[in-house]
Amino acid sequence: MRSGPPASAPQPLGPYSQVARVELADGGALLYLSGQIGEGDGLAAQSRSVFETLDSPLRAHGAGLGDIINIRTFLTDIGALPDYAAVRREFLTGTPPTSTTVEVPRLFRPEALIEVEVVAAVPAGRTAAGSPAR
Repeated sequence: MRSGPPASAPQPLGPYSQVARVELADGGALLYLSGQIGEGDGLAAQSRSVFETLDSPLRAHGAGLGDIINIRTFLTDIGALPDYAAVRREFLTGTPPTSTTVEVPRLFRPEALIEVEVVAAVPAGRTAAGSPAR
């Protein structure tokens, strides 16, 4: 099942789904989020913006940043990895997800320094905004 973004989230810039939700037999779900870029001057600001943007569609599906199980990061300058890693530690405070980080020559927006896509696991019984199912 594919889902669109919540009204509060930035709308996709192309013909793609921002979130794909896969229901699991135990009542949980996996959420696959399309890559997100951030706004701001510099990698730290863009990284913060990315994690804030990712949080909205996750919450709309009953998850949060703590439910991310896999993260893929695309940086235009791998030398700036420590700046990204510091911001990531601010937002992902629990058990670290599996991770891939690669350097790319450019992203689809010239000003973008980072793009992040994630997979999150929604526990059974949790609904939107993390509230328990009734």
